[in-house]
Amino acid sequence: MVGYDPELMNRLAQTPKPPYYAVVFTSQRTDHGHNGYTEMSDRMFALAAQQPGYLGVETVPSEDGLGMTVSYWESLDSIRNWRAQAEHKIAQQQGRATWYAQYKLRICLVETEYSFERTAGRSSDSGVGS
Repeated sequence: MVGYDPELMNRLAQTPKPPYYAVVFTSQRTDHGHNGYTEMSDRMFALAAQQPGYLGVETVPSEDGLGMTVSYWESLDSIRNWRAQAEHKIAQQQGRATWYAQYKLRICLVETEYSFERTAGRSSDSGVGS
């Protein structure tokens, strides 16, 4: 299991060789949706990291309230279990009632992954297929 580390929130998730699943959560926040949002969001990131099958997360918030979070999971069962987790269900209800004007959630099977990394003046390209 991968642990939650706030320092890693600004980095790309270190995922295993495919296949695995990606949950893409795109949202537009309400104008009054700031009360308690950050605290609940931080709690959900930490709680998700404790769930069986969790692989990592990447998130991109913006000043205008549009945000995208992609979480990675080993299986559809681990995604279903996270969706049904009691504290997460409370956050979902609060989100619909207060924080979100709209959102979309998409579940994708990652079959292939490619990467690029520049380090110390060098670059490396890799492609990983299933």
